[in-house]
Amino acid sequence: MKILAIESSCDETAVAIIEKGRHVLFNQVASQINRHRRYGGVVPELASRLHTEMLPTLLSQAETFCDFSSLDAIAVTQGPGLEGSLLVGVTAASVMSFVLKKPLIGVSHLQGHIYAHFLSETPPSFPFLALTISGGHTQLILMQDHGKWELMGQTRDDAVGEAFDKVARLLHLGYPGGPEIERLALKGDAFAFPFPQPLKHDPYAFSFSGLKTAVMQVVQRYEGDLPVADIAASFQHAVIQVLLFKAKKALEQTGCETLLLCGGVAANRTLSDAFKNAFGQKVQVLDPRLCTDNAAMIGAAAYYLYVHQLCPNLPLRVYSS
Repeated sequence: MKILAIESSCDETAVAIIEKGRHVLFNQVASQINRHRRYGGVVPELASRLHTEMLPTLLSQAETFCDFSSLDAIAVTQGPGLEGSLLVGVTAASVMSFVLKKPLIGVSHLQGHIYAHFLSETPPSFPFLALTISGGHTQLILMQDHGKWELMGQTRDDAVGEAFDKVARLLHLGYPGGPEIERLALKGDAFAFPFPQPLKHDPYAFSFSGLKTAVMQVVQRYEGDLPVADIAASFQHAVIQVLLFKAKKALEQTGCETLLLCGGVAANRTLSDAFKNAFGQKVQVLDPRLCTDNAAMIGAAAYYLYVHQLCPNLPLRVYSS
C-alpha cells in the first residue's frame, strides 16, 4: 500500500510517499525558517503563502518518483497547527483525493510524531510511552495499541520548544531558539544558575512559563556582561531534569519497557543523550530528520489508521489545538 502524505501545519512544507507504513520512497521538506527568522518567529499569513508556493513544486517532484495513479490513498495533517497553513495542505489533499479517486486520510500532527518511530529499523512494540516534546506541545502518552491510548499528562502553559524560543529571545539569540541554546549550552556551566524545575510535586503535568520567567529575572537583574552560555546551559539542564523526572515516574507506574522521544525538541542531542544515560535501551530516539516536522511521519500514521479502520469521518476539518 502506497500513501502520499502532505504536512503543512506550521513553517515546513513537506511531501512524502510511504509504502506499507514502513518504507520511505520519497520525503522532501521545504523549510521556511529563513523567511521567518527576520521576524523572530513564525508569521502565520506568510507561512500560508509560502505553503501555497512550495507545495506544487514538491508534489511535482514526488510524481517523478511514483506515478500518482498507483497510489492507494492520500494523507494530510489536519491539525493541530496554524489554521491557514493547515487549510493549504487539506485543500490540496482533498483535490488530489477527488481527482485520483483515492481515499483521503486525516492525521493528527501529534500522531505523526509518534508514528515516526514506526519508520525506524526497530519499530516499537505495544505498550509503550511516548513523550512528545515540540514547539507547540508537551505530552506524555501511554500507547496500549493502535487507536488505544491514554493522555497521562501535558503542559499547562508553554510547551518545551516554545520555552526554548522565548528564552532565546531573552538572550538575544536567533530563531529558532532551540538549536541556538543547545549550541551555547555546550560552552556553559549547567549549574551556574539554580533555575526552578517546575511541578515536581505532580508526576505528569508540565509547566515551563515559570522557568522562562526565572530566566527573565536573571537577565533583568544581572549587572555587567551577561553570561549567556551559563544561562543557556542552566536553563537547558532544568528542562531536561523535569522531563527525566516525569518520564521516570511514568515508566515506574505503567511498567512499560519502552519510551519514545518524539517531536522537534527530541533532535536536541544533549537531551537525547541524557535520556539514553538515564534509561539505556528503554529509550528510543529517532534520526533528527524524523524528529522535526516532515510528511513521512504523517504517511506512516495514515497507514496504521487506515488498516486498523481508525480514520476520522470525512470531510476533513482543520483544527488549531
